[in-house]
Amino acid sequence: MTAVGELCVVTLLLWLLPAIAFGDDTRFVAPIPSPEVVRGFDPPEQRWLPGHRGVDLTATPGAAVRAAGDGRVRFAGEVAGRPVVSIRHTDDLITTYEPVRASVREGQSVRHGTVIGVVVAGHVGCPAVACLHWGARRGSGRAAVYLNPMALLGAVRVRLKPVEPDGVRLSGGLGDARPAGVPR
Repeated sequence: MTAVGELCVVTLLLWLLPAIAFGDDTRFVAPIPSPEVVRGFDPPEQRWLPGHRGVDLTATPGAAVRAAGDGRVRFAGEVAGRPVVSIRHTDDLITTYEPVRASVREGQSVRHGTVIGVVVAGHVGCPAVACLHWGARRGSGRAAVYLNPMALLGAVRVRLKPVEPDGVRLSGGLGDARPAGVPR
């Protein structure tokens, strides 16, 4: 193999390896600039129970909403009187945006950052003038697993809790674990 060929292979591997190691999640962007979460992800214990299967982000009516990642528009229309756009990404990941008046159509391919519509005021439970509800899930039907969409941006901190040998979890995070007898 020539030096140029080897350089091309190395360049391609350096470009692909992060995507392989971390999935396509490293290629996601926020659907609106500087997202501020006003209602967080609160998944139900069972899929049929109430919960919040996404996050609500403050927005202004008419603000452009962008596709968080590359994919194909799975749905663009109304659900229960609310305008919704959903996009299927790789690895059976689906992101959903509402209330969003779509500027895309079902079946259309989009790249991350592509404008898919605009925020519409009137999201129920939104404490701001307008909110964008952004959801993410892997799979569909009974196999669907809801995910915190902020994790797609690397914005979710994983906090491990220590476990004692007898399986009893200590209170607090790692920073709170202290030997017995040490004041807090």
